[in-house]
Amino acid sequence: MNQHTLQIHAQPRPEVMERVLRVVRHRGFNLCALNMEQDCQQLRITVTVASSRPIQQLWSQLAKLVDVSYVDTCQQRSEEPLSSLRA
Repeated sequence: MNQHTLQIHAQPRPEVMERVLRVVRHRGFNLCALNMEQDCQQLRITVTVASSRPIQQLWSQLAKLVDVSYVDTCQQRSEEPLSSLRA
């Protein structure tokens, strides 16, 4: 399973977080971490998700949300099974 971190910039509206989390769930991604910062002009959300699905599928759906102005993929990490980590 791959982990991906997305940076999302959106309008500071009450329903934005609900919409972002709904898209993550509907696209079959598991939420691993969530961080949110808000100032009076913008909401900055950092989401770490895990899935074997392509991140572009989630990225394109998040970018279509009305209040979202920017989505960027920050990093990708592949989780190895414990059996492959043993010597």
